[in-house]
Amino acid sequence: MSETAELTSFTGKVTYIVYRNDATFYTVLRIRLNDTQEKNITATGIIPEVEPDILYRFTGQYGEHPRYGMQFQISSVERLLPEEREGVIRYLSGVQFTGIGRKTAEKIVDMLGDNCLQLIREDDQILYTVPGLSADKARVIYEGIQGEEDGMSELVWFLNVHGVGIRNLIRLNRAYGKEALSKLKENPYRVIEECDGFGFKTADAMAMSLGFSRDDERRLYALLISLCMDLCVARGDSWTDVDVLAERFRKETPDIAADFDALLQETLLHHQLVREENRIYPVTQHEAETGISAFLAGFPYQDSEPVDDGLLHQYLGQMQQNLGITYDEDQIRAIEQFFTSPFVILTGGPGTGKTTVVRAMVDLYRMLYPGSTIVCAAPTGRAAKRLSELTETETFTVHSLLRWDLETNTFGKNEEDPVMTDLLIVDEFSMVDDWLFYNLLKASQHVRKICIIGDEDQLPSVSPGCVLRDLIAAEMFPLVRLNHIYRQKEGSDVISLAHDIHNGDVDFSRYHNDVVFLENRTGTLRDQVLTIVQSALDKGYEMNDVQVIAPMYNGKAGIDVLNNALQECFNGPSRHKRELKHGYLTFREGDKILQLKNQPDDDVYNGDIGILEAIEYAAETETRKPVIVVNFDGIYVEYTPETFNNITLAYCISIHKSQGSEYPIVVMPVTWQHSIMLQRNLIYTGVTRARQSLVLLGEAGAFLKGVETLERHRRNTTLKEKIIAAFSDPFAM
Repeated sequence: MSETAELTSFTGKVTYIVYRNDATFYTVLRIRLNDTQEKNITATGIIPEVEPDILYRFTGQYGEHPRYGMQFQISSVERLLPEEREGVIRYLSGVQFTGIGRKTAEKIVDMLGDNCLQLIREDDQILYTVPGLSADKARVIYEGIQGEEDGMSELVWFLNVHGVGIRNLIRLNRAYGKEALSKLKENPYRVIEECDGFGFKTADAMAMSLGFSRDDERRLYALLISLCMDLCVARGDSWTDVDVLAERFRKETPDIAADFDALLQETLLHHQLVREENRIYPVTQHEAETGISAFLAGFPYQDSEPVDDGLLHQYLGQMQQNLGITYDEDQIRAIEQFFTSPFVILTGGPGTGKTTVVRAMVDLYRMLYPGSTIVCAAPTGRAAKRLSELTETETFTVHSLLRWDLETNTFGKNEEDPVMTDLLIVDEFSMVDDWLFYNLLKASQHVRKICIIGDEDQLPSVSPGCVLRDLIAAEMFPLVRLNHIYRQKEGSDVISLAHDIHNGDVDFSRYHNDVVFLENRTGTLRDQVLTIVQSALDKGYEMNDVQVIAPMYNGKAGIDVLNNALQECFNGPSRHKRELKHGYLTFREGDKILQLKNQPDDDVYNGDIGILEAIEYAAETETRKPVIVVNFDGIYVEYTPETFNNITLAYCISIHKSQGSEYPIVVMPVTWQHSIMLQRNLIYTGVTRARQSLVLLGEAGAFLKGVETLERHRRNTTLKEKIIAAFSDPFAM
């Protein structure tokens, strides 16, 4: 359909619904035109529910579909009210108008005329001019007529004009129903607080087109809240300094005489922001820190039966004998602490035996508490799968355990519907943010024991907070650090390098087995990466065994350049493979695909990697939209244009996205181009993704400088202080 084609309108009746998706409102239907020829046409569009044999006015454009020929593409649809006397009388005396009979209907038409329905829709007061019509009957008639027009069609048109996607249309419809459009027109900024998925920019664009002024108090109020959250999200903080927020606000409103202090006071009064001294929190972050602290101060809410120490050590001895292993003092202390404390933190670097200890904890728990229930969780799908294989226990991603709803950004599991288990183990805990942990705890009232496992030297969560660090720093919970390196006997230079990075002492001459650094002096890093990957494939490895990871997206050694090069080399264009362009990306059958966002309904999560199995072109699908099918270890997920942004190529991924996963071979370029990102915990996280072999390439000086660089920004949080305060005085929280 041409973007310059003129809109046209006609009236007609729906004769047949060919296809309807109730989630997206996409509809394919047959319409009989209301003219002398009564021609039937096919129409498509995102429209409210329509009924057969009802007269509608359709507005849109004609366009030629490459497979199905000429179609009418609907931009809006309006249900028409009858205008002839007999039709109006039959309509008003219909079943939808309770208590209105034919005589009353005739009286209304006689008094107001044949066009009375439109007059009533425009002004309900006109009904009170009809003699003998009670207020109750007037209300029934007005509400019945208004109900015929639910506003969805006009809402669809309004959102299309403003470039608001279908997912947000569904959210608006769920939140406001038929009042959505009127609420948007009244105050479009309300959606920022009331509908998840709307940011300030979208709301502001709608407001500007509706004629709102840039100095409107509602706009400035929403802007201030948005800026506070933006500052926190950008740096991973729970709060921002009031002076920093004020400076940012004034920078965004240079030509507006706004009273920052008054606006801030209003946000505090409405509990959208929270102030403690000079710290300003988004309400969600303050709620998370306060809630975590209060919950842990009172945990557990149901005690476990104490374990007989003699029986524990008897079972532990039998386990060591059966497995042919001997636990060291730290590992035994971890196991003992696990059984004597309701909340335990287990931390340690790679190769220190965390896996062995967790397996022992789970097996011993089953032996000592027969009939008990155990649930394990991790932030990513891959980490959850590894944990499941290790513990032989039902394992979830944290989001799936809590039944997270993508549309509303809410959790189905909570205080009213809690997680029912005796033991909860959460692995890869360094990736868990404040808000997610708070919601996990809210659903854990019936849990008797919680064990969190993580490597405190890895990158913190992407979202605000630094939960693992703060829990450890509070010194209120049993903590076991595993330090002894066990996998050293396997000759793992990867583990040696990781611990050397932790200690800030790296010397590449010490690594002779599984780690190599290839200095790139020619500037052809892209070609060098291709050569290394090809060498691994020649040795019998598969593409899924080899993962290229890089610190950043841009530059000659960036993720985007390497992804395109790797795709071109190892899954190039072929007449046997379908491909589809999306923005600057080309998706091709056989591609390695990375999931970028959680899709709980499809059981795929941020960081999962799969293979693009099939592409269906728009002309081949019922919805007339292209479809991409990706296989995530046996889970097949379909993507349409609305969700194409949820995936990208995975030949090369960021170190952040690799967190929570391990790969047999990791290839990791590090150059001075990456210097803005290079710091110790980033490099450490990247190195520890390699299970067998690690190939580093680029400039050793940049790598070593990164190892020397500690956190450039230590996250602003107060979780540690709130935990200490809660334990000192639980009632103060």
